[in-house]
Amino acid sequence: MTADGEARSYGRLTAPRVTSELSEQSILCLPVGSLEQHGPHLPLNTDTVIAERFAARLATHVADRHDLWVAPPVPYGLSPEHAWAPGTITLNIALYTSLIETLVGEYVRSTPARAILIINGHGGNKGVLEALMHQLQRTHDVATCVVNPGSLAASQLQAAGEFPEVHAGIRETSLMLALAPDHVRLDLLPNGSIPGPGQREEIQRLVLGRGATWPWSSDNPAISTHGVIGGDPRHATAKHGQTLVTAALHTCADVLDRLAPPTPHEPTDLRRAHESHS
Repeated sequence: MTADGEARSYGRLTAPRVTSELSEQSILCLPVGSLEQHGPHLPLNTDTVIAERFAARLATHVADRHDLWVAPPVPYGLSPEHAWAPGTITLNIALYTSLIETLVGEYVRSTPARAILIINGHGGNKGVLEALMHQLQRTHDVATCVVNPGSLAASQLQAAGEFPEVHAGIRETSLMLALAPDHVRLDLLPNGSIPGPGQREEIQRLVLGRGATWPWSSDNPAISTHGVIGGDPRHATAKHGQTLVTAALHTCADVLDRLAPPTPHEPTDLRRAHESHS
């Protein structure tokens, strides 16, 4: 978590401060990601880094309207499409849904917060999390929502005719350059054309098409080059990444307003302490 977000870190609280700092109006933010290949140039934990660092920025961005606390991230997800690659760790669906439901139930049990925002950095988690929202609301009587920062930004900034961005391409690499530039190694990308010729149509058919669902894999040369499914990461920039982050932050602020009514509040002691040292 970045320095700006440390004052809103749930994990840094002592036990007595949980009940003094959090209330029924508080929102607990749970970043979830994955541990999977992201081409030769991005780390295995890219999705988790994006989710956690975006969550920290969001907590600061909405501090005058929402009492948002960032929980420790869930670093594993559903990644069977990348299981061919060294280092990828994937959970099965039953274990993953049980893990998320257990965590949400424990946060509801152990804190006064009654709203949970899940920030998802991995597209492979999206479908299961969407279905799980209904179950979490019914089982735990909690207001809940999942946001996907990359998708929030793309919905605002997608250009007509742009090559589809799925995994480790221009969009995701730009996000990492904005949020964690020291994690990006563009010098490790091999020479050659990314994306490969003819991949656009197959990406639309196998990955993005809504009429049929396929068990695609990121080692399929029809849709992927070096594990990248998207535009050439060498065209990524921190400026573009920051534009994506800013767009996602503004959109997510509106999401929070729908999830929980805004509650302007005075800065907590933790925030005062942080501000006095900044």
